[in-house]
Amino acid sequence: MNIKTIAAATLIAATASTAANAGALVDPIVEADVIVEEASSSSSAGILIPVLLLIIIGAALLRNDGGS
Repeated sequence: MNIKTIAAATLIAATASTAANAGALVDPIVEADVIVEEASSSSSAGILIPVLLLIIIGAALLRNDGGS
């Protein structure tokens, strides 16, 4: 055999073997995105403090008016 035939056969074998190993049959692992949801506060909690403050101020005014 001559060297050109051996070189060509070696080149063909190397090219064929790298193409066979290029991919995999296993699906790639894709991680799910992490979704962070902020806790929502109750809408009635924002009005609770002002209502209590108005009740306390009203009670204080009624006590002051009755004592005069």
